[in-house]
Amino acid sequence: MSSQPSHIAQLQTPALIIDGEIATQNIATMAAELPGSRLRPHMKATKCTSLAKLHVLAGHHTFTCATPQEVVGMARAGFGTDLLLANETVDDLRLAAMAAEQDQAMITVAIDSDATLHAAHRAGIKNVMIDVNIGLPRCGVAPEHAGRLADSARSAGLHVRGVMGYEGHLMMVTTHSEKLEKVEACMALLRNAANDVGGDIISAGGTGTYNMHANTGVTEVQAGSYSLMDTQYAQLGLPFAQAAFVVGTVISSSAKWAVIDVGLKSLGMDHGNPSIDGHRVWFCSDEHTTFSPNDGTPPPVGTRIRVTPAHIDPTVAQHDAAWVVNGDDIVDRWAIDLRGW
Repeated sequence: MSSQPSHIAQLQTPALIIDGEIATQNIATMAAELPGSRLRPHMKATKCTSLAKLHVLAGHHTFTCATPQEVVGMARAGFGTDLLLANETVDDLRLAAMAAEQDQAMITVAIDSDATLHAAHRAGIKNVMIDVNIGLPRCGVAPEHAGRLADSARSAGLHVRGVMGYEGHLMMVTTHSEKLEKVEACMALLRNAANDVGGDIISAGGTGTYNMHANTGVTEVQAGSYSLMDTQYAQLGLPFAQAAFVVGTVISSSAKWAVIDVGLKSLGMDHGNPSIDGHRVWFCSDEHTTFSPNDGTPPPVGTRIRVTPAHIDPTVAQHDAAWVVNGDDIVDRWAIDLRGW
């Protein structure tokens, strides 16, 4: 095989592919709804600076990151003048690595406790955001304690930019009126915390609630999965198309089923089985997916099959590169260069 295959038939599988035109259109659709700094695209979904460039071309210059590696990588790549680590960390070395990039970009770290505050201060981090628990039992200070934490951060000489909260437990609520009501209840908690904290930013949201913040007081939405999509978010009828797949090769075929070389180690499985158009997925093993056609005969050995992941974020993180395609033709290779922590 050449170093740059020209067709998906030449790929070693399993292989992550991205339809570049669809991803670009997804980004344009979101940019029209949330232009410029109204959107802080989340790099946890793609972990790829080449894809970040598409966000920049669409007018976005602020980014959300899930790991210090994403922050450092984005700063060094020159993408994003304003990077938010929307997770807590007390790792002195990783905080110091981010602090060392503060001449390249404004770097802000989420804090939700005195311990995370002091760790950021020791490392020389200049900017923090108060992470507020608005219903998802994960990170975040209780809303009534957010102001005190902000005061402590300012006393330590840090700049408090505002608050963030994540209504992640509401992303897959399917009834629009119910979701809107619950999102507003969460944002009321965040607005109250913002009044106590001060600062210019109220940051929240995700792909599942991106269109529910016109009147919530939120100044920026943290969404990421929309650019590539997956089968879980597809259930919501969002105006974004599937852009990413894992290509596999049929390695065994019988009268009733076939097996491809795409399995648990190349897919994010926490949202259930992947999908294969025109087929029914039976189950996934470490390196295999067993499936059968909805009608007809299973495909023969050697057939290339596109698998649609149920959860795009951890799927991308399983691969060191994505092949950019136009139809079945390969037009580029993008390194998944923000993997790791």
